[in-house]
Amino acid sequence: MLSSPIRRTTPSVPVPDWSCFAKAKDSTSTSHEEIARSAANNIQTVNTNGNQVCNNDKGSLQTNASVSKQENYGSNGLMGLHSSPHVAPPTPHSRISGEIALTPTHSSYTPQSINPHSTMTVLTPIPSGPSQAKNSIKLQNCVSTVNLGCELKLLDIYCRTRYSEYNPARFHGVVMKILEPRATALVFRSGKIVCTGARNEHDSYIAARKFARIIQKLGFQAKFLDFKIQNFIATADLRFPVRLEALQQAHGQFTSYEPEIFPGLVYRMVRPRVVLLIFVNGKIVFTGGKSRNEISEALEIIYPILRSYRKN
Repeated sequence: MLSSPIRRTTPSVPVPDWSCFAKAKDSTSTSHEEIARSAANNIQTVNTNGNQVCNNDKGSLQTNASVSKQENYGSNGLMGLHSSPHVAPPTPHSRISGEIALTPTHSSYTPQSINPHSTMTVLTPIPSGPSQAKNSIKLQNCVSTVNLGCELKLLDIYCRTRYSEYNPARFHGVVMKILEPRATALVFRSGKIVCTGARNEHDSYIAARKFARIIQKLGFQAKFLDFKIQNFIATADLRFPVRLEALQQAHGQFTSYEPEIFPGLVYRMVRPRVVLLIFVNGKIVFTGGKSRNEISEALEIIYPILRSYRKN
C-alpha cells in the first residue's frame, strides 16, 4: 500500500505591530509643525517691529524685502523652513552723510563711511638732473688751520702723547691722531697746526680744539688763535658719461687732460676758485673750495657744460 505524503507545516511569522511607528510619526510631524508655527510667529513679530521702526524713523535707510531661510534639525533629519516677506533692517541709523559702502554680512548689509582721500595715490615729483647732481654732493674731507701762539718742542710732544709719529728725516712735523672725531693733525715747531680728516666744519673745529688742549696739558702756553677752514674736498655724481677729449679741445685754457698719467680731466674754474677732477663715468671731485656754497655754485656752472658733452 502507498503511504500518504508527509505534510510540511510552515512556521508562523509574527506580524509586526505598525501602530507604534505610526504614533511616533504622528508625534514627529506634530512636533515639526509646532516648531514651524512658532518660528513663523517669531519672524512675523520681528518683521512687524522692524516695519514700525522704519516707519517711525523717516530719515533711516530703506531696504528691500528679502527671503530668509532657517534650517531646523529634528530628530529624524533636516527640514527646511519658511520664507518671510520682510527681513528686519540692521540697527537703525538716524542719518548717514557722505558716501556709504555696503559690506555684506550674511543676509543684511552694514553701512560704513568711506574716506574719499584713502584711495588717492601720492605722486612724488621726479627730481631734475641738476637737482639730482646737487643732492649727490658729499663732503669727504675738511682741512682747517689754527695757531697756538707759541713755539713747541716736537720731540717732547712725541714722547708724551699717544697715537703720534715723528720722523724728522721724512717730515718736519709731528703727526697726531684722535679717535673722536676721527681726525689727524700736523703739528709744527712754530705752533701752527693743520687739522685734516674731519667730514664737516663742526668736527674740524672740535678736533682742532682737542689738539690744542692736549698740547696745553703738556705744559706749553698754547692758545687757540685764527681758526680757519682752508679747503673742502667733496664728490658728486652726474649719472651720465662725459666725452673728456671733446671737452678738453673746447675748454683748453681751463683744462688739462693726460690720460696716460691720470685718468681724470683737471678743470680749473676761475670763479669760484675751485679745481674739479672730472672722470669719464660722470664722477666729479671738488677741491679748493672754502665753503659749501662755493662747491654748489661750481656744480651749477659746470653741469650744463658737461651736459652738452654727454656720451650717447
